Amino acid sequence: MAAFQYIALDERGKQRKGVLEADSVRQIRQALRDKGLVPLSVDATSGVSTNKADKKRGSGFARRLGALDRVLFTRQLATLVGASLPIEEALQATAQQSEKQHVNAIVMGIRSKVLEGHSLQSALSEYPGSFSVLFRSTIAAGEQSGFLDKVLDNLADYTERQFESGREVQMALFYPVILFFFALAIVGSLMVYVVPDMVGVLETMGQELPPSTRFLIMVSETLRDYWWALLIGIVGVVFGVRWLLSQRHVRLAWDRQKLTLPLVGRIARSASAARYANTLSILTSSGVPLVDAMAIAAEVVSNQWLQKGLHQATQMVKEGGTLRSGLESVGYFPSMLLHMVGSGESSGQLDTMLDRVARYQQAEVERIVNTMVRLFEPLMLVAMGGLVMFIVMAILLPILNMNQLV
Repeated sequence: MAAFQYIALDERGKQRKGVLEADSVRQIRQALRDKGLVPLSVDATSGVSTNKADKKRGSGFARRLGALDRVLFTRQLATLVGASLPIEEALQATAQQSEKQHVNAIVMGIRSKVLEGHSLQSALSEYPGSFSVLFRSTIAAGEQSGFLDKVLDNLADYTERQFESGREVQMALFYPVILFFFALAIVGSLMVYVVPDMVGVLETMGQELPPSTRFLIMVSETLRDYWWALLIGIVGVVFGVRWLLSQRHVRLAWDRQKLTLPLVGRIARSASAARYANTLSILTSSGVPLVDAMAIAAEVVSNQWLQKGLHQATQMVKEGGTLRSGLESVGYFPSMLLHMVGSGESSGQLDTMLDRVARYQQAEVERIVNTMVRLFEPLMLVAMGGLVMFIVMAILLPILNMNQLV
């Protein structure tokens, strides 16, 4: 039995959407007609399809679980499975608790795969855009070990921590970003609408303008007459940089250089260490072998230079080396992480030590980002005030000079 999304018209001609389970599209259409609905479209909820149209829709246009939706799904499923509910009943209850149509469709699609005899990990792999390799591998480890409830609980804690840390950074950046665009709008309005009128008055005076005033006039005329060229240039630079970073050798060189920059490098190293340690902790505590966990955790790190080093470290551990020696060979991880990993290997509590160091590194990243954001706010105010003062002085200076001549 599979799950199908439908769009139908009721007796009043209003569209209704939902998800039903049946063996075929024909059964769904008949069930809708029995309810007095006119079916418009019926589609399988699977995220991976065999025909080209569905592949295009699934890869680029299908709705995915957002960060908050994934957190709620994981926590609800962990709670229900922990209450000894069969996995298919837990999935059905989770789908019923969601008010979002696309979330309901995804969860019911997962349930239909489970009812067909697939494992939960296999069902989740139908939706790779919603569930990462880490998520699916952890579920697979829980199913193989027989401790799916515990693994789901650990995974729920992990997704909640990731969501909270990301939301805190977003909220911290919200005000500075608004302030930045507000400053651009003010300065742009002055340069395009106010300065040209004042320049017309100054030019009628017939006196030589100061260098600051001439520079202001040049910038104002450029923005007014060639704004489209500036816009095209900015868009071209953005797409050009993105294209360059899509080239593997350029991205590799940039990621390596980024690790050595004064402040950006510290943030990049701490963030990568936190993500790697967190992923490795949850995988090893879920019963995934260390070498397999290292291979999965390396893919979670976005810095490709670090990722290359972590793959080499994985190979070293596979050949009999320790985790600490492997991470030391990478060369960019904080010393605290290396010491904690060494202690965990010696005491047999590697997953616990990894969890502790991951929390510490994540707190370090948040502390640095919050400090930068708090410094950015007054600097932005000072910069905006300086620009406005320059514009005002460039306009007033010729007037003051004229008064002195009189």
